Amino acid sequence: MSSFPMEVIEVVGQTIAKVVPVTIALALVFTVLSHFWACNPGKPWWRKRELITDICYWFLVPVFARIFRIGLLVLGAAVVFNIHEVDELIAFYDNGHGPLSQLPLLVQALLFLVASDFMLYWLHRMFHGGGFWKYHAIHHSSEDLEWISAARFHPVNLFIGTILVDVILLMAGISPNIMLWVGPFTTFHSAFVHANLNWTLGPLKYVLATPVFHRWHHTSLEEGGNTNFAGTFPLWDILFGTFRMPENRLPDNYGVNDQDIPAEIGGQLAYPFRQ
Repeated sequence: MSSFPMEVIEVVGQTIAKVVPVTIALALVFTVLSHFWACNPGKPWWRKRELITDICYWFLVPVFARIFRIGLLVLGAAVVFNIHEVDELIAFYDNGHGPLSQLPLLVQALLFLVASDFMLYWLHRMFHGGGFWKYHAIHHSSEDLEWISAARFHPVNLFIGTILVDVILLMAGISPNIMLWVGPFTTFHSAFVHANLNWTLGPLKYVLATPVFHRWHHTSLEEGGNTNFAGTFPLWDILFGTFRMPENRLPDNYGVNDQDIPAEIGGQLAYPFRQ
């Protein structure tokens, strides 16, 4: 067997090995929290509709993202920086490059979070219109919104809406070492905003995206489905007029009107190409 398939298998194995304990920890945390502070009381997350579909996405998405992120970084180094040798490639990306890599890691991490969230805000709005919606509709198709719904993304949505942003910022010189901090934060926060919690965090709702903030985004268009596009910082929604947090109300209905979206992952992956 050639080395390339073996390297892919190794990446898959490493990724799955990291995902399993994180999944168990998140399941325990949100089971307890949603028991006491549920936004929409009812059945627990492990009895949600399409649970198997979400579990498949939960493990598929990190593998897909890591493989394509590495592949694009290698391609970018070759095309943009004319770096082809493995050792030179590792040295180039190991601690970042250029002026940005000279900043303290904490500053780089904050810069990455702010810059990526700004780009993702506009990409998110793009996916809510025109020919892009059919890919993003997969994410909105979950009618029982729970923490494990966070990973339900079509690969096209994931590629354009997340992976490319990461690659652009890492190619700009930000050190991959910041992922030691950013990675756990984004994983937890993504699960947090999709969790069945009635938390708004009071005045902090203008600073950090919360479960109620994001759950309004998953409601119908009439209720707020075209608002609250920010993934992390609601500041973008406030600045660009898409912020929505009704007083003394909680969202309670989720999903999309399109009844043709299949419930299983195979059908969902094929769905946009049949439209």
